[in-house]
Amino acid sequence: MPSRRARLVSPVQSELRDALTALRLEFDLHDGFSPEVRIEAETAARTVSVEPTGSGLADLRGIPFLTIDPAGSTDLDQALHLERTGDGGGILHYAIADVPAYVELGGAVDAEARRRGQTIYAPDGRIPLHPPVLSEDVASLLPDRDRRAYVWRFELDAGARPRATSLTRAVIRSRAQWSYVDAQEALARGDAPDTLRHLVWFGDERASREIERGGASLNLPEIRVVTSADGYALEADEGVPLEDANAHVSLLTGMAAAELMIAGKVGILRTMPPASDEDVAAFRAQTVGFGLPWRAGMAYGEYLRDLPRTPAGRVVREHAAGLFRGAGYAAFDGELPALTTQAAIAAPYAHVTAPLRRLVDRWSLLVCDALANGREVPSEVRASLADVPEAMARSSRIASQVDAAAIERVAAAVLTGREGEEFDAVVLRQRENGARVALASPPLETVVPGVDSEPGSTVRIRLVSTDIGTGRNEFALA
Repeated sequence: MPSRRARLVSPVQSELRDALTALRLEFDLHDGFSPEVRIEAETAARTVSVEPTGSGLADLRGIPFLTIDPAGSTDLDQALHLERTGDGGGILHYAIADVPAYVELGGAVDAEARRRGQTIYAPDGRIPLHPPVLSEDVASLLPDRDRRAYVWRFELDAGARPRATSLTRAVIRSRAQWSYVDAQEALARGDAPDTLRHLVWFGDERASREIERGGASLNLPEIRVVTSADGYALEADEGVPLEDANAHVSLLTGMAAAELMIAGKVGILRTMPPASDEDVAAFRAQTVGFGLPWRAGMAYGEYLRDLPRTPAGRVVREHAAGLFRGAGYAAFDGELPALTTQAAIAAPYAHVTAPLRRLVDRWSLLVCDALANGREVPSEVRASLADVPEAMARSSRIASQVDAAAIERVAAAVLTGREGEEFDAVVLRQRENGARVALASPPLETVVPGVDSEPGSTVRIRLVSTDIGTGRNEFALA
């Protein structure tokens, strides 16, 4: 008699599992770590102190921090606490995991992290930047545990503009771990803690400040691979409003970090060149053709924010994303780089809030901590700044390629057996070899030859064939 724990796997899901395993081999992705790296990480986990007494760390355990992340997250980089003040402003404390305390520059964990660059998220499990004993345990800001953190403190005016900023290395203790969905539901019920309620105010004000400075958030739906009892599937995740508000906390912190670096003339900025006047003019003309004109005098961010959640609105966002290309990292020590701004944010910006999952943030924290507190940036940090952009560029390419390839393979598995079936799709953009279209179910973007309809229009397409091993899904105009 078979075990009750045994579960039959369909031939399609079995083939998909093999295809995802092959994907890891193709990109040389290994979630395990060498004995040398593991031993060094385990030693740091045992020996690094989290006692504020005699360590030079501030004791901020009295602040009731909380975390907000996707459900099931264990690598928690950030915790926050937000209170309002009598003048209509607020005090924001934003704690970032103190990864530098556990990763010695020049050590085995550091060398492996430089090789990996960032955590890669694959359908069959993530490939972490750091060993789990650090990223999912002692360095993660899990609730009800003393944790080391870099704590940014912002005094905010009524428009959520920072009037004063400080950065302190401290010990904190998070009180609760929220998922975005649970936090949004608590707000709807009216029983959310004060920090979540105040976060709504903060997000609204910071969104207005973003529009004022010419920035914009596209908020395109994310196509994600999800798991169920039947195997892997795809879903389009629009997110919840609180995610945007929480993202503005990270954006504010990244802008504050960039200001510190520029003033101190040392650091690593996240940069993106502005769109050309010709590209902006072409985009404005396209919006007229899509029936959603971007009127003169309306801020770019305000226009995008008010777009409807319709096929035409989706197409406009798709074309808006094409305005901003060429994102990168600029390391500098002394002379500032020629480009210091991130055009989509419309301000100087630095990655500083995800050190558990992104290599560059560890350097940014070390630089900002020194600059904010009147100390010299350590020589070993300065000496290795120039190495970080290349590691980030390499790992970002891999992350993007793995994500796209995984979605294609899962889509092929979902569609296998439905050959000959017809689907409705929205035309996103014309290509030389056809048109890029978006299916609603399953949520998938693909190129279909022979489609010459205008972007925003709906076409009927037919599935011709699938190949799970390569992720190739062939469609034709019905």
